[in-house]
Amino acid sequence: MLNLSLVIHNHQPVGNFDFVFATATERAYDPILGLLERHPAVRLSLHYTGPLWDWLLARRPDHVERLKALVARGQVELLTGAYYEPILVSIPDADKVGQVRKMTDFLRRTFGVEPTGMWLAERVWEPHLPKSLAEAGVRYTLLDDTPFKMAGLTDDDLFGPYVTEEQGHAVTVFGNVMYLRYAIPWHPVEEVMDWLRAQAAAHPGGVAVMGDDGEKFGLWPGTWDLCWGPEAWMDRFFAALEASADWLRIRPLGEVAAELPPLGRVYLPCASYEEMMDWALPPRDFAAMRRVRRELRESGRADILRFVRGGLWRGFIARYDEVNQMHKKGLWVSRKIHGRLEGEEKARALDHLWASQCNCAYWHGLFGGIYLFHVRAANYANLIAAESIADQASAGRERWVWTEHGDLDADGREEVVLNTDRQVLTFKPSYGGALVEWDWRAARYNLLTGMTRRREGYHEELLRAAEEGRLVLPGEPDRPDGVRVKETDIHTRLYHDWYRRAAFLDHFLHPETTLEGFFQVRYGEQGDFVNQPYRVQVKEDAAGLTLALTREGIVWAGEKAVPVQVEKRFVVTPGNDLLTVHYRLTGGARFIPRFGVEVNWGILGGGSDRAFLYILRGREKVRRWPTDIGEAGEVTGLTLGLPFPPLEGMEWRGPQGVPQVTLTLSAPAALWHFPLEAVSNSEAGYERVYQGTCTLLWWEVPLEPGRPWEVTLQVMLG
Repeated sequence: MLNLSLVIHNHQPVGNFDFVFATATERAYDPILGLLERHPAVRLSLHYTGPLWDWLLARRPDHVERLKALVARGQVELLTGAYYEPILVSIPDADKVGQVRKMTDFLRRTFGVEPTGMWLAERVWEPHLPKSLAEAGVRYTLLDDTPFKMAGLTDDDLFGPYVTEEQGHAVTVFGNVMYLRYAIPWHPVEEVMDWLRAQAAAHPGGVAVMGDDGEKFGLWPGTWDLCWGPEAWMDRFFAALEASADWLRIRPLGEVAAELPPLGRVYLPCASYEEMMDWALPPRDFAAMRRVRRELRESGRADILRFVRGGLWRGFIARYDEVNQMHKKGLWVSRKIHGRLEGEEKARALDHLWASQCNCAYWHGLFGGIYLFHVRAANYANLIAAESIADQASAGRERWVWTEHGDLDADGREEVVLNTDRQVLTFKPSYGGALVEWDWRAARYNLLTGMTRRREGYHEELLRAAEEGRLVLPGEPDRPDGVRVKETDIHTRLYHDWYRRAAFLDHFLHPETTLEGFFQVRYGEQGDFVNQPYRVQVKEDAAGLTLALTREGIVWAGEKAVPVQVEKRFVVTPGNDLLTVHYRLTGGARFIPRFGVEVNWGILGGGSDRAFLYILRGREKVRRWPTDIGEAGEVTGLTLGLPFPPLEGMEWRGPQGVPQVTLTLSAPAALWHFPLEAVSNSEAGYERVYQGTCTLLWWEVPLEPGRPWEVTLQVMLG
């Protein structure tokens, strides 16, 4: 007799669109409940994440009531987990324990159960986790079989639980069998049952565990027809399980954990599922790792393959500055909350903080991840809300202004933060004196939520398929070696930036540089300012804060290197939504460089027809779209609209219909603007995904010794 424990994990991220929640519920979550109701002998474990619970209770309470009935009759075991589905290894221990306890308390109140098993987000494991899990009341969890094999175990060793510990805090861990995860629901039912029968003969009394996403049962491309359509794979599979009761027991994982003694002690390395570890690698290594795995599988070298590992999940923090910025801001805010707040105020702030830790915007694989703009925006909305509660408590008054210094992003260099009751601006003096985060408290919005255009490991596949004529467009029939794309020429849209797209980056451009060349990153940078260090000086007085960032660099004029000093001063005041930026350029010789100031705006909904970009030329106002590529002369300002306030339940109460940003100039400039678009891969194919809008304002600057050139930019939020 073999035990089979099926675990289905249902998740939607914080900030996801309402229609996605609804579609997932209709095409995957509802059908699974219907399947269980039709097959009462099949008992399994379910896990729903906090954002999905919140949505279901508000929009689909009938689903929750049906689930209560299944739980009450013992057919479904509910697993706990960190409420907002963070990558647990990445957040402070107090937040780990707090998030798990929040979920456990919710399940106790709502369903009257006391869960002791948990679902670990993305199955990301590190050896220190057992201590926090045990402190949160977790007794067992399941991980992919990958780390077990990396620790020296084989497939035959995974038909039972193991115990692991940290500082004496023990947790039971089960291996999630890769064969079952890949076979269900894609292999023939008969083949899956034959495999289970073989394991029952080889491992009597043991357990085979399969845990995977509920969305693959109807929401993923092609799975609706497979699972619930004419093929009815899931009904046929559950019927086959019921018919196998003489040799197969289908049981929730918790029952098995309570009954089976551990097969032994194991210490597992840092790992996740195989695909995640490959995605975490740098692009060149990602492609190489896929080749290595393919070659080892084709040559039958599973004995070697089980020791081959990819990268760590933390590789995403190293690869994406935007992930690191958001992650380290979360740590910064967590320290503020735990160090400053108590009682109800702390609880409110923690709930926003924990929502901001939702994992989907902190990594990238086949499902969007960091490239899902609205998910990034929602995480920042909650971060800003949490920090505002902590800062308000520290200030003890309605209006304030102060400076914070520290290595906020943990790169070994100090950042400077200008903190007011209206705005929080984070500067990196070590990197071009750039503004890298610009939080607008009233809108709960980071104006710099955009993304740098990067090379991804899967771009190699796209380029190779294009070269070999294997691209498949929507509506065209699949082919075995085909690569699905949503545009014929998408492989020509791969532009990779050599610097981080931030705000108030200072350029000196070759006089022959064109908009097209700048957009495609094929141009001549004549200065050494964009990503180089600036000196810092902060002045604070009753009127507000002034941050002065200065660099003495060089600008090439033909074959001559001319010394140039750039000083930019940022001024903020309490109770004010205005940012004033003064530029002052001083040259060491007479010449006329082309000087530009780049700002990359994260415009939520920038790819929709509700976002806008107005170009101001005196009294003239020209409408453009954030996704347009264009240029204009004699520009005196810009207005940008952010159409979707990103926090659930929030209403914009400003004077305009949507949050707007207006920039005005003291001297007319030329403007280049274009969208930042990632070429991202998904199961539906390669597509361009809007990530922000770049604006470059530039001037032909007459410089000569002793005669500085100046310009002032004012940015009003409202």
